[in-house]
Amino acid sequence: MGFFQGKTSKQTTRVKKLLGLALSRLTIARRPRLARRSICRSDVGQLLSLGYLHHALLRAEQVIEEDNMLQAFDIIELCCKRLVEHAAHLDKPQECGEEIREAAAGIMFAARWCGDLPELQVARTILEDKFGSDMAVIAKEGTSIVDPMLVWKLSGDKTNMELKKKVTKEIAVENSFMVDFSELQLQEAV
Repeated sequence: MGFFQGKTSKQTTRVKKLLGLALSRLTIARRPRLARRSICRSDVGQLLSLGYLHHALLRAEQVIEEDNMLQAFDIIELCCKRLVEHAAHLDKPQECGEEIREAAAGIMFAARWCGDLPELQVARTILEDKFGSDMAVIAKEGTSIVDPMLVWKLSGDKTNMELKKKVTKEIAVENSFMVDFSELQLQEAV
C-alpha cells in the first residue's frame, strides 16, 4: 500500500495532475479577461469624453467584474501551487497545516464560481473526500477557512456605486478628464 511506502495515493496524484492542468488553463483563461478589461476601460474613457457619465459608470461595473475575476485567478493560482507543492500532505489531511487547509478550501469554494476551470470541479470532489464533509460545507459557504479576499472577489457586490465612481475617476485621470459626480446626484434626486 502507498501509505506505508511513503508514496502518494492515486487520488492525491490525480488532484496534483488536475491542479497542474488548472494552472495551465488559468493562463489561457486570463487572456480574454485581460482583453475585455482593456476594452471596457477604453470604453469608459470614450464615454467620459463624450459626456456620458451614467453610461461610463455602467461600463465601469464591467471593468470591476473583470478586475475581480483576474484577482481571483491570482488567488486560485496560489492555492493550486500550494497544493501541488505539498501534495504529499494531502494523504494525511488531519495532519495538514493551516496553509494547506486554506488552499484546499479555496479550491473547493472557487470550483462553483469558475466555469473557465472545469478541473476544479473534479479536484473539489476529491478534496471533499479527503478533508470530509464538514470542511466541504464550510468551504462551499465561503466562511472561516476560505481566504476572505477570494470570497469577496468571486461573490462580492460589483454594483457598489462608490467603487464604480472610484474606477471611473481613475480612468478619467488616466485620460486627463475631469469628472463631476454632483450632476449625477442631481439626476438621481429628480
